Amino acid sequence: MAIKIDKLENYLSEEQIYQRARKKAKEIRSFYYNLLCYCIVIPILIIINLTFTPEFYWFLFSASGWGFGLLMHGMKAFNYMPFLGTNWEQRKIIELMEKDKNTLNKNKF
Repeated sequence: MAIKIDKLENYLSEEQIYQRARKKAKEIRSFYYNLLCYCIVIPILIIINLTFTPEFYWFLFSASGWGFGLLMHGMKAFNYMPFLGTNWEQRKIIELMEKDKNTLNKNKF
């Protein structure tokens, strides 16, 4: 059953569309703050590591762990989800709404 993504706009009011766009802008801003912090903190950790314990590169644990989290944050903020697709959530919402509508229509008779 192919459902067009454009149908979702029929169910949303202007206020709901605005709120979704505002939420998405906040997610993107949050990602950029996270990226900025990463770019500031990781070099400081590298300097501390190489100054006090140059024989063991422990900063790699922080850089890789936070880097993976940053990657996931960016993928979510910019709707890049190779696992579920970019519009998976919208398609699922429409599918569930159609299913509910069909169930209500069947129960009317």
